[in-house]
Amino acid sequence: MKEQVNLKIDNLSVSVDEGTTILEAAKKINIRIPTLCHHEDLCVAGNCRVCVVEQAGLDRLQPACANPVSEGMEIFTNSLKVRNSRKQIIELLIAEHRAECTTCYKNGKCELQSLTNEYIVGENGFIPLVPLKGYTVDEFSPSIIKDDSKCIRCQRCVRTCDQIQSISALTVAHKGGEMKVSTFFEKPIYEVVCTNCGQCVNRCPTGALTEKVYINEVWDALYNPEKFVVVQTAPAVRIALGEALDMKPGEIVTGKMVAALRRIGFNAVLDTDFSADLTIIEEGNELLHRLKRALKDKDPDVKIPMTTSCSPGWIKFIEHTFPDMLENLSTAKSPQQMFGALAKTFYAQKMGVDPANMVSVSVMPCTAKKFEANRPEMRASGYQDVDYVVTTRELALMVKQAGIDFGSLPDDDYDSIMGESSGAAVIFGATGGVMEAALRTVYEVVTGREVPFDGLNITPVRGMENVREASIKIEDPVPEWDFLDGVEVKTCVAHGLSNAKKVMEAVKSGKADYHFIEIMACPGGCLGGGGQPLPTSPEIRKKRSEAIYREDSGKKIRKSHENPEIVQIYEEFLHEPLGHKSHELLHTNYVARQRY
Repeated sequence: MKEQVNLKIDNLSVSVDEGTTILEAAKKINIRIPTLCHHEDLCVAGNCRVCVVEQAGLDRLQPACANPVSEGMEIFTNSLKVRNSRKQIIELLIAEHRAECTTCYKNGKCELQSLTNEYIVGENGFIPLVPLKGYTVDEFSPSIIKDDSKCIRCQRCVRTCDQIQSISALTVAHKGGEMKVSTFFEKPIYEVVCTNCGQCVNRCPTGALTEKVYINEVWDALYNPEKFVVVQTAPAVRIALGEALDMKPGEIVTGKMVAALRRIGFNAVLDTDFSADLTIIEEGNELLHRLKRALKDKDPDVKIPMTTSCSPGWIKFIEHTFPDMLENLSTAKSPQQMFGALAKTFYAQKMGVDPANMVSVSVMPCTAKKFEANRPEMRASGYQDVDYVVTTRELALMVKQAGIDFGSLPDDDYDSIMGESSGAAVIFGATGGVMEAALRTVYEVVTGREVPFDGLNITPVRGMENVREASIKIEDPVPEWDFLDGVEVKTCVAHGLSNAKKVMEAVKSGKADYHFIEIMACPGGCLGGGGQPLPTSPEIRKKRSEAIYREDSGKKIRKSHENPEIVQIYEEFLHEPLGHKSHELLHTNYVARQRY
């Protein structure tokens, strides 16, 4: 047990664990100290100095985020000296910031804007420097926009890219007044080793980093009477959308979301969860096929472990960082892209719609999905399979633009055909969810029995630990899979690309002998994606995760292979898993990319 430290903050006594920062101690007694460079997911930096406080006995103000408490310490967070200092720091930041707040995408969600409203009354006393700097805006990426004129150099994005994702696509260049957040040789983000994950966007306190917005393009399609516009919604959107529409984290808004999309004007409101179930059938059969080749046929060319392929940020990461291990990837497309290919083939045929006149829109928790939709590999239907990707945040804006009172909406159901799903599909939105969904189906295929866990809940793969390992022993399989009798199938789950890197390095060096690995690019999985509502924190991600598992437990169908619409699409169109039609539409391969 840690030793307790006693101190006073604004004349209030508090006891905290040794090593606690002044910022954390103040939070314990509900005293808010403003910050800009600090973030719960990142290490201490102390760059912005907005969180300065006065310590009795010291002349110099101290950054609360970077200083641990000590016995008998007396701290003042709202003295005249502190207030004047904070005000001047914010004024200096504003002088270097293109403060076009009313037209900024982050308007209302900008932390600098909030602090300016609190501390600056009247005109800024410093000369605006933005016109003298000649800033540029990088809009080349289909996923992320980087606007240097709004950067306050807090370096949250740099630390995110390095610490959470182990990529370092963003870094600090130059010194002093010329210091800036830049990329390799100041190239556009599109041309460097960026995975488009959007975690930098989630932690940027201003509008310097935002997703590329496709709202106007979607509205144009909706207003065009010659277009048939379908929309799909990802698992993690339904447990986060409410946050951007004045609800608390962890609210499940599936029915209201469907109702809102219908009022917005989409011709068909369908569910990515349908194709998540489809992904499990294809990916699960691919895993079994690889295990058969490796363990029964003794094929030396088969690549084990097989890794999941539904996270586009992870796909781009492995293309750059482990190109020699691309064959370990499942060839199954992500649920978004499976859906897109089927929308303009199977669904178009069923509805009698010319796919040339169909516009396929997806609502995703992820900025990397925008890049994925634009990949040349994603045109199996003969057209671009997914035309536009909007984030959870963008959908919330569309709901507001449409004048919809979201909270008062009645719950509505998805349209039939590609609208039915199982609980296994819902948990795709949480780290470990794809693994759990796959095991529910694969174990039953091999043994004829349900997985031996309480209520289908495979708890060893759940949670927020960085890397989780679990194994399941196969006993008394059906005759077709008798070679697996007694085999202990070893699995691994990792979220955040820094953890993915550790896992793949262990596999590459021979220190790990997994059979199946699930990797999600974002902390917490898709529920922590780069397009989710702001802010993000461990506590918020935990509430979203709890909501996802509540949604799963409340579903009538909880196994992908029992989804009647999945059974139907194989009977009518695909015929069999890993068959010719499936390979044509639902599978792909990826390309090795340069490291720099």
